[in-house]
Amino acid sequence: MGGSHAPHGHRHPSARGRLLVAMAVTLIVLIVQVFGSWLSGSLALLADAGHLLADVSGIGLAVLAATLSARPATARRTYGYHRAEVLAALVNAMLLIGLAAFLLIESWQRWGEAPDVRGVEMVVFAVIGLLGNLIVMGMLHGGAHANLNVRGAYLHAFGDALGSIAVIGAALVIITTGWQRADVIASAAVALLILPRAFRLLGETVDVLLEATPRGIDLADVQAGILRLPGVIGAHDLHVWQLTSGLPVLSVHVVVTDEVLADGGGARLLDALGECLAEQFDVEHCTFQLEPVTHAAHERACRV
Repeated sequence: MGGSHAPHGHRHPSARGRLLVAMAVTLIVLIVQVFGSWLSGSLALLADAGHLLADVSGIGLAVLAATLSARPATARRTYGYHRAEVLAALVNAMLLIGLAAFLLIESWQRWGEAPDVRGVEMVVFAVIGLLGNLIVMGMLHGGAHANLNVRGAYLHAFGDALGSIAVIGAALVIITTGWQRADVIASAAVALLILPRAFRLLGETVDVLLEATPRGIDLADVQAGILRLPGVIGAHDLHVWQLTSGLPVLSVHVVVTDEVLADGGGARLLDALGECLAEQFDVEHCTFQLEPVTHAAHERACRV
């Protein structure tokens, strides 16, 4: 005997709009940064522009994923396209890691050179880049905690902002001291600021793809909550995972007394189970298999 409770309101309709505006602003800043790099001869500005290019690509993937995830489920894809969001977040994380590696290699190769960087032009375009990044961060901040792709785009913008600050610092050093290698150091700093956040995003997406128990949910607490309900004497094969960010899913076999099934109490117990999981653990998409005690031997025989 089974029951299912569908999710309510876990999707994020504003995510696509946020990402589209962020992509437009980022593209404008990218063009400005490329021009500034050409005008000033700054590797750090070019590195910042490369980071922005990765952002535009990553946000574009995120918008595509948000569009796909809104499509309805089909007989072939019964959960719809929710996992497209997770795949796009994974690509975003890999882009960040690849970009950081490129910047580190490029900085190492250019350390021995003597670049001629114009500090005044460099600082002007770095400030423009910082302002653009702060605008994007402000637009994305509200959805960064609930949506992996918005969070990925926010981390891109945050890394850009830190990179712009590093570029501004390097430009000021060049203006005041004439030490040209500050530009190369700023490029390496951008890469080192990106990596920790990229690996964190990568870890979160891998957890979803491996169907790990969502953070903040303790399986022992969930099982204890189920066992407290009247008529329940056991719970096994308990699994909790995420289809995508903000959409946890649960399945469990619930062992009940014969009286629950005999007097038609199964429907009432299903309602109680659904309320328990939704109210106490914020898990609304649940599937329960109700089993009598006598079913235990068969369960052991079939379990893999």
